[in-house]
Amino acid sequence: MKQSEIKELSVEGLKEKMADFKKQHADLKLAHSVTPLENPLQIRTARRTVARLATELTNRENQ
Repeated sequence: MKQSEIKELSVEGLKEKMADFKKQHADLKLAHSVTPLENPLQIRTARRTVARLATELTNRENQ
């Protein structure tokens, strides 16, 4: 997700997306440990998206 897409989400939307991407990240890590993924950069992308969502959520809570 792009930062502009993240800023348009509501707080509830941020929490839902973060839960989705956390699950996706965990699933990718598990799948990669069993059998190497065709594109292991998906793991990094999911992890960074979770971080972006968490940062935006924190910024909104502090305002």
